[in-house]
Formats: sequence, C-alpha cells, structure tokens
Amino acid sequence: MRADRLVALVLLLRRRGRMTATELAGELDVSTRTVLRDIEALSTAGVPVYADRGRYGGFSLLPGFRTELTGLTHDEALALLVVASGRGRDVLGLASPLASGMRKIIDALPEDHQATLDQTARRLLVEPAADLLSRRVVAEDLADGVMTEVRRAVLTGRRLRFDYAAPGATSRSRTVDPIGLVTGRGRTYLLATRDGEDRTYRLSRMACAEVLSEPADRPAPVDLDRIWAERTARFLSEGHLPVVLRVRSSRLEELVETARAVRAEEPESADWVRVDLSFDDLRHAVWAAWQLGEDVEVLSPDEVRSALHERARVVSDRHRPRE
Repeated sequence: MRADRLVALVLLLRRRGRMTATELAGELDVSTRTVLRDIEALSTAGVPVYADRGRYGGFSLLPGFRTELTGLTHDEALALLVVASGRGRDVLGLASPLASGMRKIIDALPEDHQATLDQTARRLLVEPAADLLSRRVVAEDLADGVMTEVRRAVLTGRRLRFDYAAPGATSRSRTVDPIGLVTGRGRTYLLATRDGEDRTYRLSRMACAEVLSEPADRPAPVDLDRIWAERTARFLSEGHLPVVLRVRSSRLEELVETARAVRAEEPESADWVRVDLSFDDLRHAVWAAWQLGEDVEVLSPDEVRSALHERARVVSDRHRPRE
C-alpha cells in the first residue's frame, strides 16, 4: 500500500540521512520513478524533503524534523516494549508486523523518551523460556501456512477446512465455523462450531488448513473471555478421569502434553512436581504414565495404580531370563 511505503520512506531518510532515488528504490522494492512521485507527494503534504544536486546528492529530511506521538507517556511506551519483548511477540504469527509497528512507534516518540526506553525495557522480563524449576516452555510446532489460514478465516468470517488428528487418532478432514483464536501456556486454540456444536481445536494438531468462500455462521459480536471460560469449565467437568501423579521436573512438559487438562500443579522439590491431571479414560492414563517409566508415580486413583502394576507384572514375567 502506498501509505505504508510513504511511512517507510520517511523512516529510511530519518535513519540513514541522505539517500539517492536508486537507493530508496532498492530498499522499497519499487522503481526510481515511483520514488520520485512519493517524494513529491510527501513535499505536497508538508513533509520537508529536499534534494541535493550533484554527484553525491540525494534526498534528505530537514534537520530536526520528526512526527511525535506526544500523547504517549513514558510508561505507556515502556509497557508496549515490554509486552513485545516477551513470548507474546510470536502470538498468532504476528511477530513481524509487531516488530514493524514497534519500530514506527519508537521512531515517532519524543527524543527524551527514546533515550532511555530501550535500556529500561531490558531490565523487565516477561514470560521467560524457563522457570526456577528449569522447566522449559516447549515452542508450538505448526504446519506451514496453518496459522495464516486459520487467522484469515477468523478475521474474515469465512468457514475453514483442515485436517486434524486428535491424540491416538487418524487424521480426518473437518469443516468448521471459526469464532476466535485463544493462546495459553504456549499453545494456540481455535474456538469454533461444527454442525452447530461447540468445538475447540489445537492448531499444532492441524496438518493443513484452507479458508473457504462460504461465510461462517457465528455470533456477532463475540465475547471470547466468556466463551473460553465456559468451555474450560465444561471441559473440566465432563467425564474425564482425574489422576494425581508425582513426576520428575525434567519430564513434566512431556506428561502434560499427553493429558487432556491440568487441574493443579505443585512443586515438591527441585526434582519432583505433584500434578493433578485429567485423562480421557483409564487406558489413556495408563498409557501416559507408562511412557515415563520410573520418572513418574501415580498417587491416585487406585485403579490406575493397579492397572500399571498388572502391566509391569506381565512384562516382567514375559521377559524373565532364560535358563
């Protein structure tokens, strides 16, 4: 868009100083004729761009020119920088636009704000990659193009088709009416309806996605906070099997990844964490605990402990040393 290009042109001249039409054309990926038209448009709009003739000439801004966001206080700008520096910068695949927008905001701030903001923001850390128990946040692995297509369907109000594989199930195609996107604990969820029924999907389990031409059947306006709270409460109250376990801290994320929901979590020591999880059923819980071997201990219910004990007995008997 031309408006974006004009802003980029001004920012280039502010940061680089004098630049030739050829250099500007290369940076903006346009022709030199387009650059000259843009320079003329800026001058007409009152932006003081002037030309230096000769071998080492080019275009420059009048010294001291700037466009300031005078209504943005130091603390408001600091809040934006801190939020953009945390893990939230990659939310919903908007890292690049966020970085670009922050550069424009910082460039337009009064000079006395710019002088201290960057170093100040470095002293505040939000959502670190690891906590004091050395548990690392596992980055979500999304298939190419999935985030872009899902976000586009949500924002344009179009139906969405995607291939989806629930844990332990074969991938199947689904067509839904998207309502909104929610992020939490490093994961992104699509809230949607399918044949009129509420559905929630993890984007990391989508193999591919495609926006359709049909308009989505969804409420307007929408209250995502309320919808997410209702779905979370319903999810935790439905017929899932609650299981309490002790697990080594180094394998907590691996265990949580297999569960349906995390009800509670409490450190017992530097090496062990007590967690209350929900699983689909007895078979799901036994399978998840079995994967961790000696790095997990099921505390309750007894049916899960008994099932694990029986499985271990069968395996042990089957693999007795041959005489």
